[in-house]
Amino acid sequence: MKLLLFDVDGTLLLSHGGSLQAMTRAARRLFGPRFSLEDVDRNGRLDPEIIGMALESNGVEATPQQLDAFRDSYVRELRTQLDATRSLPGVLELLAGLRATEGVLLGLVTGNYAEAARLKLEAAGIDPSWFVVGGFGDEAATRGELVRLAMDAAASLARQAVPAADVIVIGDTPRDVECAKANGCASLAVATGNFTRDALEAAGADVVLADLSDPAPLWAMVEHSR
Repeated sequence: MKLLLFDVDGTLLLSHGGSLQAMTRAARRLFGPRFSLEDVDRNGRLDPEIIGMALESNGVEATPQQLDAFRDSYVRELRTQLDATRSLPGVLELLAGLRATEGVLLGLVTGNYAEAARLKLEAAGIDPSWFVVGGFGDEAATRGELVRLAMDAAASLARQAVPAADVIVIGDTPRDVECAKANGCASLAVATGNFTRDALEAAGADVVLADLSDPAPLWAMVEHSR
């Protein structure tokens, strides 16, 4: 069995600014009109981590209550900011092919809050139920832990161990590559986010693609050792 764990933003879809707009509107509603996320590196980070860093940079204490209030406000705002969200090239075709392949499980490993991930996927025409396991930004403190959560869930679902050698992490940032390496998994990176092929290769990705419109290298990884 192969377990493929996909990132969401920059890998499966782009919200074309909708996510940042929703975060900014939610934060300003709660913390004041001058609140800014401009200085926060959001690439590959978990949503609670992003808002925690933003609170600190804006001089606001990041209490559990503040983080929970932001999550709820952000999800409400996100519902109104996803009209421009689209799946990336080749994604729908690839997912259809993988879902039809025996011995392949699809999952998510994303920094998004679970509800935010669902909203974005639906806005892009991707059915969240296609992914049978997942690790989300509000479920662990690090991306590496999210990979382990998804692997454990897959093992429980399949009623068999899921060795790291049979797991492929697909993402668009060096942090996606790092979380794969930290768990002994293979990594495939796509240059459809904010990082170039060179940057993703330098991060140590096993395979780097321009996008998923020609996924032959991914299929080769899936077939390897099956």
